[in-house]
Amino acid sequence: MISDIEIARSIRMREIKDVAKDIDIDGDEIELYGKYMAKVPAGCIDEEKVKNCKLILVTAITATKAGIGKTTVSIGLALGMNRIGKKAIVALREPSLGPCFGLKGGAAGGGYAQIMPMDKINLHFTGDFHAITSAHNMISALLDNYLYQHQKDGFTLKEVLWKRVLDVNDRSLRSIVTGLGPRSNGLTSESGFDITPASEIMAILCLATDLEDLRRRIENIVLGITQDDKPFTVKDLGVAGAITVLLKDAINPNLVQTTEGTPAFVHGGPFANIAHGCNSIIATKAAMTFGDYVITEAGFGADLGAEKFMNIKCRKSGLKPDLTILVATLQGLKMHGLVPLDKIKYPDAEGIKRGFSNLDRHIGNLKSFGQTVVVCFNKFSTDTEEEISLVREHCRELGVAFALNNAYTEGGKGAEELAELVVKTIEGTPSGDLRFTYSDDQSIESKIECVARKIYGAKNVTFSKTARKKIEMINSWGMSDFPVCIAKTQYSFSQDPTKYGAPEGFNFDIKDISLNAGAEMIVAIAGEIIRMPGLPSSPQALRIDLVNGEIEGLS
Repeated sequence: MISDIEIARSIRMREIKDVAKDIDIDGDEIELYGKYMAKVPAGCIDEEKVKNCKLILVTAITATKAGIGKTTVSIGLALGMNRIGKKAIVALREPSLGPCFGLKGGAAGGGYAQIMPMDKINLHFTGDFHAITSAHNMISALLDNYLYQHQKDGFTLKEVLWKRVLDVNDRSLRSIVTGLGPRSNGLTSESGFDITPASEIMAILCLATDLEDLRRRIENIVLGITQDDKPFTVKDLGVAGAITVLLKDAINPNLVQTTEGTPAFVHGGPFANIAHGCNSIIATKAAMTFGDYVITEAGFGADLGAEKFMNIKCRKSGLKPDLTILVATLQGLKMHGLVPLDKIKYPDAEGIKRGFSNLDRHIGNLKSFGQTVVVCFNKFSTDTEEEISLVREHCRELGVAFALNNAYTEGGKGAEELAELVVKTIEGTPSGDLRFTYSDDQSIESKIECVARKIYGAKNVTFSKTARKKIEMINSWGMSDFPVCIAKTQYSFSQDPTKYGAPEGFNFDIKDISLNAGAEMIVAIAGEIIRMPGLPSSPQALRIDLVNGEIEGLS
């Protein structure tokens, strides 16, 4: 079987200035990163054109270890829409090196529905992740230096809230001690690392509207708590300008191309299980400026990425999807129907039927936001027509449109059915007004409870003493009106990754709260979720190599 990277190498790419020209971007406006990648100025957005563009959100049933293929569907739909004569652009997140070298290799789509150059996108790309990592850790270094230099003045913080980040899966860095050794090494203190996609700087980059807004948000980052229980911010540290300088290029969205030479904006990469899981507002609006239809995706299942897309990204940006596509696979449905992982490639009608509970919960949740939903069936080579018919008939009974996607093996041709259905649905029965799960003026506890009960199916929500203390602190600082971003496992509606299907009536435990005052959201950490992943027993890095000058293993 031909690999993704072999397919990518077999395709002759167009020069990016020609791709830009196709959507009326002047070649003099872009900053080239070689022949096939470019930065587009953040100031290119035309709000009137944004209003006239149709926005399509791609989400999925709850993630499984079998994979769902949401990015492949997003790219495939853009290919299919261009094939039927529509000016469509896909807007995606950037891959993280952590998963690329850890769990699954590349993250730029698959088969004949990829963004290119896939090797560069999966590795260092245009340096955005490095800029975010550097900016975050520069704040850490400057904060440590400030505390060291001002100790003679009696200045200390009661608690330091700001950690460090690295775009590598490294469990050994979750909890560390800094400043060991002679006094010249700084103050001894506890710290730790999160992965770069969990950085507040990443969230800020993805939620900022321009450079001025970026700087404002950076200033508002809370780094610690003073002795009189006040927030100590980057503005207090006096380095917002320096951090903005590190991010002045990273804020500009990246333009690349698909396997069929059509444009793709790729920018930002927060994970949806530990962050808000959407690409940047700037990239989405830039794509909407130059396209008639824009397809974007939100990470993991609809309970994570899509919920945060609606309640955080849309709330802050004014965006509203005209349609939401829910991606499902037979193997995913079987896993949610409690079919063992080693049996999911074999026919099992009853397992599929049991798995419908997960599909149905997501459809209901998306409709609660006012969304018109189309179920996209992502076809695998082992799928049988009989089993596909079960899913098609179930969607018909629910009154939900259904289409196959075969873009992985056929490119845009394999997504024409989906593209035609999407256009027809948007023209006939587009999504209505966006309805949020909670209002800004609800309490922090109430917002979390609304998501846990209405979206996840929880019965009770409990808060640890640490979480309640943080909530009291946020309330006292007047920052309780921010939306909530719940960090939890991607494998279940609950906080227990082993609870497949559509569990309900469970307890949902919030063990900690993190204030992201710059990103203007409150992160609630549920269960045992960890914001610095570890490597598996057989990391993908074991299969990545440079052979005769060609990269292997990014697939």
